[in-house]
Amino acid sequence: MRTDMRLIDYFDRGADLFPERHCLHDGMRGWTYAEVRETTHRIANALLKAGLVRDAKAAVYSPNHAMAYAALMGIARAGLIWAPVNARNAIEENLFILDNTDVEFLFYHSSFAAYVPRIREACPKIRTFVCIDDPEFATWLARFDPLAPDLPDAPDDAAMLISSGGTTGRPKGVQITNRAIETMNSIFWACMPVEAPPVHLMVAPMTHAAGVCSFPLLPYGGTNIFMGTSDPGAILAAIEKHRVTHIYMPPTLIYMLLAHPDIGKYDYGSLRNLVYASAPMSVDKLVEAIRVFGPVLTQTYGQAEAAMICTFFSPRDHVAALQDNKRHRLASCGKATPLMRVEVMDDEGRLLPRGERGEIVVRGGLVMKGYYKNPQATAEVSTFGWHHTGDIGVIDEDGFVYIVDRKKDMIISGGFNVFPSEVEQVLWSHPAVQDCAVIGVPDDKWGEAVKAVVELKPGARTEAAELMALVRQKLGGVKAPKSVDFVATLPRSPVGKVLKKDLRATYWAGRERKI
Repeated sequence: MRTDMRLIDYFDRGADLFPERHCLHDGMRGWTYAEVRETTHRIANALLKAGLVRDAKAAVYSPNHAMAYAALMGIARAGLIWAPVNARNAIEENLFILDNTDVEFLFYHSSFAAYVPRIREACPKIRTFVCIDDPEFATWLARFDPLAPDLPDAPDDAAMLISSGGTTGRPKGVQITNRAIETMNSIFWACMPVEAPPVHLMVAPMTHAAGVCSFPLLPYGGTNIFMGTSDPGAILAAIEKHRVTHIYMPPTLIYMLLAHPDIGKYDYGSLRNLVYASAPMSVDKLVEAIRVFGPVLTQTYGQAEAAMICTFFSPRDHVAALQDNKRHRLASCGKATPLMRVEVMDDEGRLLPRGERGEIVVRGGLVMKGYYKNPQATAEVSTFGWHHTGDIGVIDEDGFVYIVDRKKDMIISGGFNVFPSEVEQVLWSHPAVQDCAVIGVPDDKWGEAVKAVVELKPGARTEAAELMALVRQKLGGVKAPKSVDFVATLPRSPVGKVLKKDLRATYWAGRERKI
C-alpha cells in the first residue's frame, strides 16, 4: 500500500520541529506552531461533530487572516475538501462557487457578515456558519477536544476544490489531490531549496498561488505574515521589518511597487525568492526589479488545473540571461520542472519540434484529478492524453518555454495572426506606461483591428501616436495598434490578471467574435 503525505502532514512536521516558532503572524502578534496545531485539532473535531464526512466540502470566506489559515488546516486535518473562496471576488461569483462545489460548512470573516443571509438563501447545502474573528470564536473552539483522530491516508482523494479563474466563463471546480500537492511540494524543494526557517509574506490571496507557496515552507517552520493590505508602501516596509525570505506577487503588483516613491528606502537583502506568475511580465520592468530587489526574481508557470510549477525560471537563469547577452530569454517562463513534461502540440495532436508554435500541453503529477461534476469539460481538456493549458507557446533549442499568448486572446487582423503579448512587451518598454492590454476590436476592413488599452504611471503623459509609432518601429505595421485608449485603471481579476474579456465586451457588444 502506498502512503503519501497529506496537506496537514507538512504542517505537523513543522510543528514537531519548531513548536515555539511563529507559524502565523498578523503584523501585530504571532501564533506558534504549537498554538496553531491545537486550534486545527479543535476545528477538525468541530467539523466532524457537525456530521461532515470524507469528501465533504468546507470553505473559508475571508481576506488573508491568521485564523482563516488555521481554519484551512483544520479542514485538512478533518480529512475534508477545502473549497477556496477568494474574498476579492464579487459576491455573485462566490455564491456560484459555494453552491457549485457543494460546500456544507462555512467559516467567514466579520467583514462579510452582511452577506450571510444571501449565502443562506443561495446555498442551502451550507448547514453551519462560523465567524472566525468573532470575540466568541475562542469560546466556540474550546467546546471541542484538542486531539482529533488521525485519519487514514488518501493520496488520490481531492484535498482542494479550486475554482478556475473564470476569465473566459463560469468558474469550474478543479479537483487537486493529496498526491498532486506532494508533487508540487517536491518540485518546489527541488527548484527552491529551503535553507533556514523561512518567512513568507502573504500579500496575494491565500486562496490562490500565495497560499500554495506557503505549503512547502511549513515543514521548515515557515512563518506566514498576513498583511491585511495590498498597499505597495506597506509591502515594501514589511519586507524589511519581518526579514521576509519568500513572497509571491502577480506582475501588476510588482509594477506598482517599482513605481512607488519609497522603493529605494528599504533593505530587501533578506529575500531569497520573489516569485512572479499568473500573467506575462514586462521584460524592461523585470530588469528593473532585479536591479532593485537583487537576484531573487523567480518565475513559475502553471494554472489551477496543473498547480504552480510546471516550469521554473530560477534567479540564476535571470542573471545568466543578462550576463550572457540573452536578454530575450527574460520573456521565458523557464524550463520544465523535474516531475513534469511540457510540450507544444498542434490541433491534430502532434507534438511539435523545438521552435514551432502550438498549444502548451503538460503531463505529470501536478495535473488535476478532473473538473468537479463536469466530465465533458474534463474530457475536452485531456484530449490526446495530455492536459491542454489553452496557452500558445514555443520551446527553444535549450528547452526554455515561451508563452506567446492565450489561445483565445490571439487577434486575426487581415489574415495575419497577432499575439497581444508581443505588442504589450513593446508598450511596457515606454517609460510612461505602467500597464497595458492589447485586444482585437471589430473592423470592417481587417475583421479585427489591434487596439491598445493603456494605464499610465502616476503623473506621466504620452500620446497615442507616440505609442503606435513605437510598436510600428519595433514590430511593423501589421502588429501596430490602430488605436490607443487611455484608462485610469485596467479591469483586473481578484488575483491581478487583466480581464481582457471585459475590455473586449465593450467593443464587441452586439457582434460575434469568432475566436
